Amino acid sequence: MSKISGKVNHLAIIMDGNGRWAEARNLERTAGHRAGADNVLKIMQAAKEFDIKYLTLYAFSTENWKRPAAEVGALMKLLQEFIFKQLPFMQKENVRLNAIGRLNDLPEAARLSLLGAMKATANNTGGVLTLALNYGGRSEIVDAAKKLIAAVKDGRIAPEEIDETTFQQFLYAPELPDPDLVIRTSGELRISNFLLWEMAYSELYISNVMWPDFDCNELKKALEAYSSRNRRFGGIEKK
Repeated sequence: MSKISGKVNHLAIIMDGNGRWAEARNLERTAGHRAGADNVLKIMQAAKEFDIKYLTLYAFSTENWKRPAAEVGALMKLLQEFIFKQLPFMQKENVRLNAIGRLNDLPEAARLSLLGAMKATANNTGGVLTLALNYGGRSEIVDAAKKLIAAVKDGRIAPEEIDETTFQQFLYAPELPDPDLVIRTSGELRISNFLLWEMAYSELYISNVMWPDFDCNELKKALEAYSSRNRRFGGIEKK
């Protein structure tokens, strides 16, 4: 692949459109989720080729529990299958698996499978794949606030010491840099409670392509669009 100017160190993706992809083909929604899971490997490989070190994928939100029980169950089973199938790739490519969200509320089998893969890849240094599971941006901020309050009560932090940097240390994965680019597939124009704190100054890219069809060429288009932008972080554009 050709090099793209404008380095993306951390790419986050809202993987949307699996259900509509399936319905457009007269398939069950679960077939769309399976196709979407299969597509993750392709994008992981492309991210490596584009030298993207951090890839964060919105896999299951706190609101997704409202879906039919059969669909939720299929998604949790698919999570286990994904980990089983892709763990050899992650080990081969030296990728560390990470997860953010209220993981303790996941079904036990899915949670143990996830934690096992995270432990197995903990020492890998070639990149980080983060799955947002049972994740909500508001929930993350609330959970961080609770932990910060506990730290103040315990005397570990004085109230006057609290600033944005301090608060960030109580988020789910404070070691991750903020996303440079956030992609949403399927054409929807919303962020759906994703990384509300972390994406304060992330660049946004909306693709009309459904997630199962979002391939390496579509990713390249997004990265090229990113490279043409001037990130000012609230400052004045330099001439």
